Amino acid sequence: MTSTDTPTTGTPSADTPSADTPEHLDSPAPAAATDTPHPPAPDGAPVMLALHQTALGGPEVLRLTELPRPAPGPGEILVAVHAAGLNPTDFKHRALSIFLPPPPLTLGWDVSGTVVETGFGVTLFQPGDEVFGMLPYPYGAGSHAEYVAGPARAFAAKPAGIDHVQAAALPLAALTAWQALVETADLRAGQRVLIHAAAGGVGHLAVQLAKERGAHVTGTASAPKHDFLRGLGADACVDHRSEDFTDTEERYDVVLDALGGETATRSVSVLRPGGVLVSLLPGAEDTRAAAEQAQVRAVTLLVEHDHAGMRAIAELVERGRLRAHVSGTFPLAEGARAHIQGEMGRTTGKLVITVR
Repeated sequence: MTSTDTPTTGTPSADTPSADTPEHLDSPAPAAATDTPHPPAPDGAPVMLALHQTALGGPEVLRLTELPRPAPGPGEILVAVHAAGLNPTDFKHRALSIFLPPPPLTLGWDVSGTVVETGFGVTLFQPGDEVFGMLPYPYGAGSHAEYVAGPARAFAAKPAGIDHVQAAALPLAALTAWQALVETADLRAGQRVLIHAAAGGVGHLAVQLAKERGAHVTGTASAPKHDFLRGLGADACVDHRSEDFTDTEERYDVVLDALGGETATRSVSVLRPGGVLVSLLPGAEDTRAAAEQAQVRAVTLLVEHDHAGMRAIAELVERGRLRAHVSGTFPLAEGARAHIQGEMGRTTGKLVITVR
């Protein structure tokens, strides 16, 4: 589940304010209320604050709650969270029981922070190291808190040239784009790729990755975002509000679809025979049949945590070839406001929750 440019189908978008929105948004919205500890920590045990929920529902179910601080198990590290990215899957799981069991739960998969403690057998990191990564999706959620424990190999060293806010915006969206374009589609130099919702969380990183691979990139987005996409390297832009992306003689080697539904099915028609459609949400029932008839490959991708992938992303960041656009930041106590902003469906790039 990933970002989209408009909430037309499937998962609500994380594409919210315009690209020139300041990094701290001051629009009115409720901050998270503070609960008493749930569940209670044993006397003397360390505690933390987390954006927690005990019921499914709207942003109002998110409450700043005192919880027991986790301890790292074998192969895990405990991270003091500095910042945590927000993704459409957070909105979806807050409201609906999809992959995760029913509440109580703390959401969040993106994280950037400092290692506090290492569990048995960890050799990659030591306390004091700055790391960023994606907790195992979907069952490893919990980064919207002051501390989180996760597998050491879900993380990589944070690139020195970016801060924790930038780093926290990358993992889930960048890994999704990497696994879709590089590992699934094997995108190569000279190929042509169509990226739907190209100004969204996954989309704007996918544009950069595709250009790094030497591909010709077309992105769909509303017209006001076209200059933003061209600044990322997009070769062509399609206004999804006024243009039909299928009304073209262009044929693509790869389509990355973050919208699902009928968009996936219609995307089959713009692929050349042997091309690849990578969807991040389920397509319509006839998508696979249309793909078989057109002699193209159609797959649905669910992002996985990956140490090697995170290291590849970090290397691109360090070389100046990949950067997350952060449209807004919200303190942990205002996580409900971040969800409200995200569900408006107009974000360019990513929203981030700041903790330290």
